[in-house]
Amino acid sequence: MPGENLSRDEARERAALLSVDGYEVFLDVRSAVGEHEGEGARTFRSVTTIRFRCNEPGASSFADLIAPRVTAVSLNGRDLDPSEVFDGSRILLDDLAEENELVVDAQCAYSRTGEGLHRFVDPEDGEVYLYTQYEPADSRRVFANFEQPDLKAPFRFEVRAPEGWTVWSNGAGERTDGVWRFAETKPISTYITCVVAGPYHYVTDSYERVLADGSTLRIPLGAMCRKGLAKHFDADDVFLVTKQGLDFFHEHFDYPYPFGKYDQAFVPEYNLGAMENPGLVTFREEYIFRGKVTQASYEARANVILHEMAHMWFGDLVTMEWWDDLWLKESFADFMGAFSLVGATRFTDGWITFANRRKAWAYRADQLPSTHPITADIRDLQDAKLNFDGITYAKGASVLKQLVAYVGQDAFLEGARRYFKRHAYGNTRLGDLLAVLEETSGRDMGAWARSWLQTAGVNTLTPQVLLDTEGGRIAELAVVQEAAETHPELRPHRVAVGLYRREGDALVRYARAETDVEGPRTVVTELAGAEAPELVLVNDDDLTYCKIRFDATSLDTLKERLGEITDPLARALCWSALWNLTRDALLPAREFIDLVLRFAGRESDIGVLQMLHAWARSALTHYAAPDWRETGAALLAEGALRELRAAGPGSEHQLAWARFLATVASREGDLRLLKALLDGTEKIDGLDVDQELRWAFLEPLAAHGVAGEDVLAAELARDDTASGKRHQVRCLAARPSAAVKAQAWAQVVESDALSNALTEATIAGFAQPTQRGLLAPYAEKYFAAIERVWGERSIQIGMDVVSGLFPSLQDSSATVEAADAWLRAHAGAAPALRRLVLEARDDLARALRGQERDASAG
Repeated sequence: MPGENLSRDEARERAALLSVDGYEVFLDVRSAVGEHEGEGARTFRSVTTIRFRCNEPGASSFADLIAPRVTAVSLNGRDLDPSEVFDGSRILLDDLAEENELVVDAQCAYSRTGEGLHRFVDPEDGEVYLYTQYEPADSRRVFANFEQPDLKAPFRFEVRAPEGWTVWSNGAGERTDGVWRFAETKPISTYITCVVAGPYHYVTDSYERVLADGSTLRIPLGAMCRKGLAKHFDADDVFLVTKQGLDFFHEHFDYPYPFGKYDQAFVPEYNLGAMENPGLVTFREEYIFRGKVTQASYEARANVILHEMAHMWFGDLVTMEWWDDLWLKESFADFMGAFSLVGATRFTDGWITFANRRKAWAYRADQLPSTHPITADIRDLQDAKLNFDGITYAKGASVLKQLVAYVGQDAFLEGARRYFKRHAYGNTRLGDLLAVLEETSGRDMGAWARSWLQTAGVNTLTPQVLLDTEGGRIAELAVVQEAAETHPELRPHRVAVGLYRREGDALVRYARAETDVEGPRTVVTELAGAEAPELVLVNDDDLTYCKIRFDATSLDTLKERLGEITDPLARALCWSALWNLTRDALLPAREFIDLVLRFAGRESDIGVLQMLHAWARSALTHYAAPDWRETGAALLAEGALRELRAAGPGSEHQLAWARFLATVASREGDLRLLKALLDGTEKIDGLDVDQELRWAFLEPLAAHGVAGEDVLAAELARDDTASGKRHQVRCLAARPSAAVKAQAWAQVVESDALSNALTEATIAGFAQPTQRGLLAPYAEKYFAAIERVWGERSIQIGMDVVSGLFPSLQDSSATVEAADAWLRAHAGAAPALRRLVLEARDDLARALRGQERDASAG
């Protein structure tokens, strides 16, 4: 049997043969506590009973299980020899009957990589916490099953846990005779089943709503975190957003929440942002804030809460048949997260964040050589793992935003309502959604789908302005559409074109026209005769998905007056367009940095400001000419300190500038200031240097040799928590020493002793932009090691290592050539591994083009 990497063809063959009536899963996790005896992985007992049907009696198939040991297997009362039917990832099932019962008794391994049943020991108090994470295919690490989304079934879970623990699963549970027993679920896919267990801090609330039929829907609410985080846990705000979301989705979906209770678990060492397990959503615990954060952080958390809630309908109630149609849940949840954020919560500027942050993720992904249509070609599970990307999430959501404008919000939502009712507890493909949208909108969705869902690449829209002979009015304004040679599709775009001019000290919009852009050039007749603009903004109001360019007059205006644009969304769109120009080597990095230094201090939207900080640092690290980096770093540090001192005392802008200063500080004076702020010998009015900010200041001090191992050990003693340990590990790996780098490399590449969180922290500290020379020897080592690492480690750790340690800071053509040589020599390597290397290689080649453009401006 082929092994762990289930293919689409195998899944289709199995789905055509089998249907599943139900699962009963018993887990004994008492082994999670106490000393571990024996060699090998710490394990727990897993006993699974699967009742299923076969429409071809006598046929053969297989069940999925990844476990160190299988104790017993029985099929229809017939004992099977585990050594003959289990190969480490699959259980062979021969001579199936029409109705079947499979019982598998196994010893499964606790995870330290965040895949399967993850076990975490809290360094603060020694308590042990468990949680599961499966998507796309890791439930087979916990119990035997048919691991594919279209073989849905009801599940009953029972868990025996240590005394004093509480256990949660998808259904409501209670403890009797030392075992936690949970209500049977509705038919769901294996990847969204869930178990959370341990001495978690648990808070409860409830939600009630009168439904259209007059009945009352009551949903028990719960939220949990580690005991060590309880003092920081603002559960009231979590519940507030949860109730606002439940109101919003019930009003718009007309389908009552179908999964009973609604628990939300904030768990340690989590690889993702969150996971939509019905009745038991899991989140990374970093969404519980240990120190002061800006409103952008609260907005991001609210968005994730709503994104996962939307999945209860898009993804859990109705699930894609195979991972090709992953967008049917992720694109919709990403769109619905922003849609409900603006429509139901205090974060009414959520579309600004979407335009500035989410779409930046999509634009990058859509210009990589690995870009793919939103409806992707997913051959196997490794492909599926890598397609949780900016295309599937942010581009898909952007396209849905345009679809709402195309068919109308009412038709879109009515289509969703029919989709839920028609396919509840079932599986769908693209055509199922298009069918209901055609019904509700009266439009032919086929052409739209072909252009937007089944082709890859991002279009560029540029205004062409022709003035009359006097130069005072527009004779003609056209929008030119272009596409990359590799993805030449020109698409239909519904856009708004805004005209802006100065009025006093403000740059304001005085004319706007919506039009349908089709083909290479579209004339916007509605704007003919308008007064000559100083700025033309194509895709004003962010209606479509495209890269924006500017005519020469508009670009000159932005370089002088960007901060005077009064509308925050228009301003964010201009910033995003300027960043795309920088990435495309059309605007020198030093000019982008200059724009940030001159205008970011006037940015009112804190999320946009923090994005500008990230872009400015990326411009300096990757796109600035090497001989200008030191100058650029000094300018950014001077600007950050100036804005830090000018910001309102205690304001979130002050905090943002303080954090940005820490990321760009390299000069002796800047480092001395950070050290003085840490030890209290200098203060900035209103700036609270809390524990999280202390660690932010310590990383540059460690990276420049100012804070050594003893200082970091003392800080860990001050913050002896799981979060503190991650920060310390990152700072230790950041120190400027060849021995430190060798140790960090060995811990990540040559050993699997570190957990996923500490692996991530070590990688983050290892690659410091100011240590290019120190890191040079690892470029050759990287290419020699990655295929072995990919083969030996879990896919999550493999992805972290291959992406995180790519020698992008060795920014020369020699590194690009080394990547090309590796790709040529490893044509037969795993496609997912080759994709990661190809993407990193492309990012580096793009950076080199940017550096060349920046050097020409010097």
